[in-house]
Amino acid sequence: MSTSAKIRVLVVDDSAIVRKVISDILSGEADIEVVGTAPDPYVARDKILALHPDVLTLDIEMPRMDGLTFLDRIMRFHPLPVIVISSLTQSSTRAALEAMTRGAVDVLAKPGGPYSVGDLKLDLPHRIRAAARARLRQPAAAAPVAVSAPVAAPAVAASTAIPSRLIAIGASTGGTQAIEQILAPLPRNMPPIVVTQHIPAGFSTAFAERLNRVCALEVQEARGGEILRSGLALIAPGNFHLVVERNPGGGWRARLDEGPKVCYQRPSVDVMFQSVCSTAASSTLAVLLTGMGSDGAEGMAALRKAGAATIAQDEATCVVFGMPREAIRLGAAQHILPLPEIAQLLIRPPRS
Repeated sequence: MSTSAKIRVLVVDDSAIVRKVISDILSGEADIEVVGTAPDPYVARDKILALHPDVLTLDIEMPRMDGLTFLDRIMRFHPLPVIVISSLTQSSTRAALEAMTRGAVDVLAKPGGPYSVGDLKLDLPHRIRAAARARLRQPAAAAPVAVSAPVAAPAVAASTAIPSRLIAIGASTGGTQAIEQILAPLPRNMPPIVVTQHIPAGFSTAFAERLNRVCALEVQEARGGEILRSGLALIAPGNFHLVVERNPGGGWRARLDEGPKVCYQRPSVDVMFQSVCSTAASSTLAVLLTGMGSDGAEGMAALRKAGAATIAQDEATCVVFGMPREAIRLGAAQHILPLPEIAQLLIRPPRS
């Protein structure tokens, strides 16, 4: 895509109302153009070939062919950045997370319930711009989407020792897969981990459940008040900042905050990193992963100055090299590593 050309978007959704809402939102953006809409994947296929969009927005539940099947075909025959825009039903949120493993670069919620048209108007143009800059990756092999309750992980005795180390991870576009690749190989005896991924409310629950199924660690969506203990990873819930504060009994605990968006985001990586800087800086290993914008860069710079060890994902393995680039520009990154090497450094932490 030319740097001076408008970003060309094709909207695919079986609801005429949703197609109009998305088109109206994007029509107000000077650098974005909706070149067409489609009510199902068969019409979308023809319009992709005729209109050559830069970005596709895709519903999961559609007639004639479901969104996951269509996504597989797109990634195989005509790869392009895809943003899934899905309802917040349990099956849809899990399918949307599955879409991320099959090559979609981002996920957003359809207006309805807790997520309004106003929310979509704020989020969608930013996500479209990030998608247009995304480096497409090879999707994972398709796997059946779980529709039943997740299988509980084997019981592990929780450590009562007060942890001396903390790991804090932040990510945005492309981050759900990056975080999974980092957490999945980690052993159960890891220090407590806090994670902020830019993700809408509802999808963060499915994201935490998915990670809990594939990780040896216990992974939960944060509810606020949890004691940070070894073997536990907490995921910031959509629409809440995850804050780390001192626990009166020693160590740290989680708190949720509904304060203003930071860097257009709630949850914000900067909010989490700054709270960690105030409570656990010299004990922290901070990681900043793929994502558009600058969220997390200033927080990581503060952590680095306060004695934390810091890692930024390298450009070659990022879907969008925005947030890590800003951290590197500020001198905040002690280590710049490809994604596959980050987990090993978490297991054997560097000196700050």
